Amino acid sequence: MLTAEVLAAIHARAAENDAHNAFFDADLADLTAAGYLSAGVPVELGGSGFGLPELSRAQRLLAGAAPATALAINMHQVWVSVARYLYERGDSSLDFVLRGAVAGEVFAFGVSEAGNDLVLFDSDTVAEPDGTGGYRFTGTKIFTSLSPAWSHLGTMGRDNSSPDAPKIVFGFVARDKNVVHRDDWDTLGMRASQSRTTELHGAYAPAERVVRRLDVGPGGDPLIFGIFAAFEVLLASVYTGIAERALELAVKTVTTRRSKKSGRPYSDDPDIRWQIADAGLLIDAILPQLATIARDFDTDAPHGARWFAQLSGLKHRATEQARRVVDHAIRVSGGSSYFSSNELSRLYRDVLAGIFHPSDAESAHATVASSLLGPIGAADES
Repeated sequence: MLTAEVLAAIHARAAENDAHNAFFDADLADLTAAGYLSAGVPVELGGSGFGLPELSRAQRLLAGAAPATALAINMHQVWVSVARYLYERGDSSLDFVLRGAVAGEVFAFGVSEAGNDLVLFDSDTVAEPDGTGGYRFTGTKIFTSLSPAWSHLGTMGRDNSSPDAPKIVFGFVARDKNVVHRDDWDTLGMRASQSRTTELHGAYAPAERVVRRLDVGPGGDPLIFGIFAAFEVLLASVYTGIAERALELAVKTVTTRRSKKSGRPYSDDPDIRWQIADAGLLIDAILPQLATIARDFDTDAPHGARWFAQLSGLKHRATEQARRVVDHAIRVSGGSSYFSSNELSRLYRDVLAGIFHPSDAESAHATVASSLLGPIGAADES
């Protein structure tokens, strides 16, 4: 599927896409032809049957070739992973995602909103019922990866008008005149993802594409858990893939460059060896965590109330450690890595995006603190 030839072709286009702030149309065509859009679909439904561990490994490889391509396609793979998770537990509400992925359709996320740190638990977008089970969504979403190419946008909004309101409504809308993408994606890194701001002007989800109506606030619905788990694991995978590629480049550089002073390769320098080793230690620490938590998701491991802390902690550690690895790689590779034509320069910009995705550092620490100490004020109440 992600053969050496496919990855090489994608890697060869990454620098040009970044330089021209262009979407990865050719990469998407290659990935579609390779069957990657349906990698996570169960075999009996026409996919390759990848579980989250296999998809995590694949996303690391793809990120090593082209981080922005991997990050954007991540959003499609999250929806497919959630749909598979529900399907395997007898919930058919997202089966249309599995069928669509096999047919080559592309699914994207329209969830994030400016200033909304509740993310999946509330929304500023208005969800207006049509009286027959469908909804029209009106609001503005940010960081909508795959903006030039998606077929269906999974989004959410708040229903304040129904008798049982307020409810958070999750539904899928098609690309039409009621969905407007601003051409505003001119960023430091991850440029080819084209994660543009999206305006929803009554974007319509018919009843069969309205997948949940949930109470406002945190809850235990499998859809929410599935989104959070797949999102965090696959994000961690992308940034770990960036770190692995940065270390690969650094090793190649220091073993080929020679010191003018000593005549020895830089790989013999104790300080450089320490930095390379430290980068390797950072990657070695995250890989078992990725593999274990991805496996635990697929096998319903009994982490209970600790699940969200485990997942947000994984994403936080992976993105922070990836930044440190890339920093090590830049330092040992010398001044040439400061030029924009150097791949490490692009990786340095791309890896920075990891601090902005949920769960950010503040949210991750708050989640872990609550899992260990209980909510704020719990000690006083006891």
